[in-house]
Amino acid sequence: LIWKIVILNIKGNIMGEKISVIVPVYNVEQYLERCVDSIINQTYTNLEIILVNDGSTDNSGKLCDELAKKDERIRVIHKENGGLSDARNRGIEEAESDLVGFIDSDDYIDNDMYEILLKNLNNTDADLSMCALYDVYNNTPEAQVTNKETWKLSSEQAIKMVMEAKILSVTAVNKLYRKSLFSDLKFEVGKIAEDAFIMVKLLDKCKKIVATNEKKYYYVHRENSITTQKFSTKFLNVIEAYEQNRNIILEKYPKLKDVAQTRMSWAYFYVLDRLLLDDNYNDKELENNLISYLKDHRKDILNDPLFTKGRKIGFIALLLNRNLYRKLIEKRGY
Repeated sequence: LIWKIVILNIKGNIMGEKISVIVPVYNVEQYLERCVDSIINQTYTNLEIILVNDGSTDNSGKLCDELAKKDERIRVIHKENGGLSDARNRGIEEAESDLVGFIDSDDYIDNDMYEILLKNLNNTDADLSMCALYDVYNNTPEAQVTNKETWKLSSEQAIKMVMEAKILSVTAVNKLYRKSLFSDLKFEVGKIAEDAFIMVKLLDKCKKIVATNEKKYYYVHRENSITTQKFSTKFLNVIEAYEQNRNIILEKYPKLKDVAQTRMSWAYFYVLDRLLLDDNYNDKELENNLISYLKDHRKDILNDPLFTKGRKIGFIALLLNRNLYRKLIEKRGY
């Protein structure tokens, strides 16, 4: 036992700061164990693992309690269903440490993710540490980057990076935060695109941010493709989030106005695509308004290097005929 304590001290795991890892859980019994195992097996062991069962109707809640028996670091909170944001906010309230991270319960992480995030945070005295993520389709992750880099960033530089979304994005999960950042900020309850609503505000509060392009988080894309998703007006939250971000940027970081506009146009494409792909949802006025906005910004879109060639070809098709555009997005050509 003495040798075990000595070894853990050498690693910095007992003497290092505790990290509260918050995992919202809702009807994910087939994925949850893989997620929790990836946290339990972290090389950095000074963790508090908070499973927030958000009113699951399957066996997820029971599984949370069973997993807690496997590891004394796991704490389970059972609550009525309030959505992902509400579960994360409850986790922040319950967190006993000054550092917090979020993991979605159908995702998983490399066993050294928190070790790397914390090392980078402490080495730079940053308020927030970020790593890149693997997009996982059909249980197959993307390739790791060949050239690993780390950057020390100002708020403006970090906001630019996540808004460009080439290396890092607004996702809340692949990051380590000083809990104090949430002293006056919460995830917006009842909204989709909850990460987009809060991330720019969080980065704006930071004095320093550290980021690496090394992928350590596995972001699992499930089978329900966008072609089968039902449209609802909640998708308009995406536009609302990026409009809010644009307003913050225009006020505080005017040099980033171009990337703010890119994200606005992207949000309109996002909502339009989902509207057009749902054959059972018909709102011509909304459809016309979305298309009209994009047409008004045609010059920006066609000249924007952040939009792919495929997206621009699709947009030209939209300018010609919306039915042609619908056929293109059904084929997922870009």
